[in-house]
Amino acid sequence: MSRKTDRNEIQLLAKFRSEIRRFLQFSEQAATAAGLQPQQHQLMLQIAGAPDRTLVTISHIAEVMGLRHHTAVELSKRCEQAGLVRRTHDQNDRRRVVLELTPQGLEALRQLSQAHAQQLRELAPSLIQALTRIRNSK
Repeated sequence: MSRKTDRNEIQLLAKFRSEIRRFLQFSEQAATAAGLQPQQHQLMLQIAGAPDRTLVTISHIAEVMGLRHHTAVELSKRCEQAGLVRRTHDQNDRRRVVLELTPQGLEALRQLSQAHAQQLRELAPSLIQALTRIRNSK
């Protein structure tokens, strides 16, 4: 690789990272404006977005969110206390806690998802351009 190519790829990666960060900042601000912690929003998104027939357990949340088990437990408890999530024990294994959204949680997530989809529509051209340039650089 030439020095010019290295610099070009670094610039492309920096642009892409900047666009991703813009979205993440928006997401954090939108969650906060809705009265949620950003991690609460992420937990709700993972519950609602789980593949069909997936039991969303504390272990599942810890894995997909990159959290330690006890952190996922505490996060789910905070969401339950806020009325966003219902925690129940798995009928087949009482040691496992299963998470589901409450109607209040579903409504909060619906509103946040609409705002996020709009933001992604606005960022899409620059994200697509950055990804296309990265894909085509060699």
